[in-house]
Amino acid sequence: MPGIDKLPIEETLEDSPQTRSLLGVFEEDATAISNYMNQLYQAMHRIYDAQNELSAATHLTSKLLKEYEKQRFPLGGDDEVMSSTLQQFSKVIDELSSCHAVLSTQLADAMMFPITQFKERDLKEILTLKEVFQIASNDHDAAINRYSRLSKKRENDKVKYEVTEDVYTSRKKQHQTMMHYFCALNTLQYKKKIALLEPLLGYMQAQISFFKMGSENLNEQLEEFLANIGTSVQNVRREMDSDIETMQQTIEDLEVASDPLYVPDPDPTKFPVNRNLTRKAGYLNARNKTGLVSSTWDRQFYFTQGGNLMSQARGDVAGGLAMDIDNCSVMAVDCEDRRYCFQITSFDGKKSSILQAESKKDHEEWICTINNISKQIYLSENPEETAARVNQSALEAVTPSPSFQQRHESLRPAAGQSRPPTARTSSSGSLGSESTNLAALSLDSLVAPDTPIQFDIISPVCEDQPGQAKAFGQGGRRTNPFGESGGIIKSETEDSILHQLFIVRFLGSMEVKSDDHPDVVYETMRQILAARAIHNIFRMTESHLLVTCDCLKLIDPQTQVTRLTFPLPCVVLYATHQENKRLFGFVLRTSSGRSESNLSSVCYIFESNNEGEKICDSVGLAKQIALHAELDRRASEKQKEIERVKEKQQKELNKQKQIEKDLEEQSRLIAASSRPNQASSEGQFVVLSSSQSEESDLGEGGKKRESEA
Repeated sequence: MPGIDKLPIEETLEDSPQTRSLLGVFEEDATAISNYMNQLYQAMHRIYDAQNELSAATHLTSKLLKEYEKQRFPLGGDDEVMSSTLQQFSKVIDELSSCHAVLSTQLADAMMFPITQFKERDLKEILTLKEVFQIASNDHDAAINRYSRLSKKRENDKVKYEVTEDVYTSRKKQHQTMMHYFCALNTLQYKKKIALLEPLLGYMQAQISFFKMGSENLNEQLEEFLANIGTSVQNVRREMDSDIETMQQTIEDLEVASDPLYVPDPDPTKFPVNRNLTRKAGYLNARNKTGLVSSTWDRQFYFTQGGNLMSQARGDVAGGLAMDIDNCSVMAVDCEDRRYCFQITSFDGKKSSILQAESKKDHEEWICTINNISKQIYLSENPEETAARVNQSALEAVTPSPSFQQRHESLRPAAGQSRPPTARTSSSGSLGSESTNLAALSLDSLVAPDTPIQFDIISPVCEDQPGQAKAFGQGGRRTNPFGESGGIIKSETEDSILHQLFIVRFLGSMEVKSDDHPDVVYETMRQILAARAIHNIFRMTESHLLVTCDCLKLIDPQTQVTRLTFPLPCVVLYATHQENKRLFGFVLRTSSGRSESNLSSVCYIFESNNEGEKICDSVGLAKQIALHAELDRRASEKQKEIERVKEKQQKELNKQKQIEKDLEEQSRLIAASSRPNQASSEGQFVVLSSSQSEESDLGEGGKKRESEA
């Protein structure tokens, strides 16, 4: 063996950086030895435990074979040949058990004892000395630091003596500890070789002894056993070769059939979309928001299980619940400039997830599958047949009239080209169940021909047109894009008794000819859904619908900006679909153009989260509250008018009384001034003053008015 590396013990007192650097190398080597010996100890301990288990299991097997003849089986209990054979096997296995017991004892003494001593005694001693040396070195450094700070001008013999004694003690302790530590590290270089070789030597000697005992006892039986095993191995190899050939052929067939599927977005003509699925599985990218505007996309495996959407990350044993999709809503959305995204919203609107599919085919199949599950089709006996029947009925229900496409082409007329009016044929299909009143009405009496359909909501920062300003009661004001409304609108909203908020998705709106029957809403629903199905429009704008006693407001859920405002008096009709309670609509009667007498009606259709009837009830309640408020206002105005008339009559009465009082006063004055004035005997006369003359004139005028009266 090569020479042993050693630490110089004579250089411990100097404690130079070179010595410390060399010490670090030895400490690193000791750490590596400790880690390696721990792993080797665990491996050898597993060998020892396995040998003990094998010895105990062999002994138990021998014991059970001996007790076979004591068993009382209902069938074949008196088979003496079987009993004698098992007794013979029991003797052989008992001898094997004895050999295994001897091997276990030899492994404990020759293999486990030396490596355990090295691990528990020598390695722990090195760790203890290392800690003691580190403490002594720190104490020495602290003592030297205090000694270096002794004052040159103010010498104190007592302090100097204490510091010097402290340096002496700490240096002596460090030197002695360092020498013992160096000695232990040097000794470790010898002990590691002994600790490695001695257990291995004991293991090999124990195994050789075991094999010698086995060869003496089981020579003939072992040869026969090996021959039988060789025959079995050849049979297994032939079966394996045949199975490999079959699997290779299967792989080639699958490679040819799966070649078009390697493209991430396969041709839809070769692989059509299956819209009747009630179960689907595959990888999707899930959007997770990490901040106010930041988000991450995680790729996970999603699959449907009943009415639940499950997700499972790669490496997970089982999947977890991602969302309950019973009565949920799903729609295609645009998200972060990514293709094939769709959003799932739970039935209560409190939870939503945005997922991304790999291809257009997967995108449409996922949306159709979740829609089918949302309708609880999976609970039927034949889910796929039921889904096909429901989808076929829905397709027939949204089949447009012959003039439907012509009406959409009328949105793009050629300049200067006049089109003759197209006649509308009555449609027998309805979005929900057929209405008896709708059968008697003509479609032209409900919806105006050549009517365009609006699928998007006007942006809240757009300048309102004059017609829209009158329709929505905004008077041509620009809507504040920062969510702040004017003082008048704010006060009306705050003073409103009713405030109810619902989550809705705008499907579309179109002008209608009639607003006096719910069939108008049903027919508008049918035509808007038909247009969406024909033009493959899946995107819907989600908003918050605020119902108050004054108006209906569509509010952006992200920015809280009011998108549209519908004055409540203009909402003349509202209804929920007869079968799909998530669909509802209302008709808004507005004045078109500048003439107030020229009225037009527009029907707006929305989808909610199973709250269509609640929204209609809320609108009805708001109209009732508004009606009672209007009646109270009129009654109050009438009462004020009566009070004003009474007050006016009272004033007239008071005025008449004042006039009568003035007349009485004037009559009294006239009577006083009209007494006969006799001339005195001396020929003197009584002269009246000017004021009395005026009063007299007034009195005569008053009498004249009284006589005329």
